[in-house]
Amino acid sequence: MKLNFRTLGEGEPLIIMHGVFGSSDNWQTLGKVFAEKFKVYLVDLRNHGNSPHSDEFDYTLMVSDVIELMEDEGLSKAHILGHSMGGKVAMHLATQHAEKVDKLVVVDIAPKYYPPHHQQIFDGFHSVDLDNLENRKDADDQMAKVISNMGVRQFILKNLDRKKDGSFDWKLNVDAIEKSIEKVGEGIEGDVSFNGTSLFVAGGKSDYITDADHDLIREHFPKAIVATVKDAGHWVHAEKPKELGEMVMEFLG
Repeated sequence: MKLNFRTLGEGEPLIIMHGVFGSSDNWQTLGKVFAEKFKVYLVDLRNHGNSPHSDEFDYTLMVSDVIELMEDEGLSKAHILGHSMGGKVAMHLATQHAEKVDKLVVVDIAPKYYPPHHQQIFDGFHSVDLDNLENRKDADDQMAKVISNMGVRQFILKNLDRKKDGSFDWKLNVDAIEKSIEKVGEGIEGDVSFNGTSLFVAGGKSDYITDADHDLIREHFPKAIVATVKDAGHWVHAEKPKELGEMVMEFLG
C-alpha cells in the first residue's frame, strides 16, 4: 500500500509512526525539531490519516507498507520512531528487517500483549451522526454524551474531515480498526530480537511500560535503553514535547 507521508528537513532519514486513531499530524511539532538534523518522514499508517483504507489491518501488513515506502524513497536504512501502535510497528520492523533499521525509538509501549481497551473511543466515533452534522461543534456536543474528557474528544475529532460538498466523514477506517482491535494489542512473539541500538521511552504517569516490562524489552532488544519522561502520560509527545525531543535528539546523535 502506498502510504501518505510528508517530509521535513534534510539529513539521515527518520521515519515517525503514530498510534492507533492518530495521524502524522500528531508529530508535526516534534517533526520540525527533528528536521533540524534529519530528513523526517511523517507517515500516516494504513486506515489512518490520508492513507488508503483496507479491510485488512495487522502488523505484518503495516510493516510491509513501511518497507514499500522505504523502497519507493530509495532508503536502504533509516532511524525508526514509533508511538504506541506505531511503536509496535517499529518493533516488528526492527526484529524482521534489522538491516533496514539504524536506531530504534519506541515511545510508551512494550513488546507485550495489551487487551483491547478502546471501547470508549469507538463509542465516541459511533455517537456522531455524520449524515446530519452542520459543524464540528455539533460533533463535539454529540460525543460529549459518551466522552466527558475534552482532550480525548479533541483527539478523536482531529479525524473528522469536511468534504468539498460540505458533508462530514472520518478520515480513518473506523470499522476496519474496530474489527481488528485485538490484533493491535498483539505482542512480539517468538525468539526474535533486534541487536541494534534502541531507546524505549515511558511516560512517568502512564502504565503502558512498567518496571516489570524491562526484562521483556531487553529479551527482544538486548541493547535497549529504557528512559522515563516524568509527569507525562501515554501521549508523551503531546504532553512533554520539549523533554521527549531533547531525549530523542541526544539518543540519535
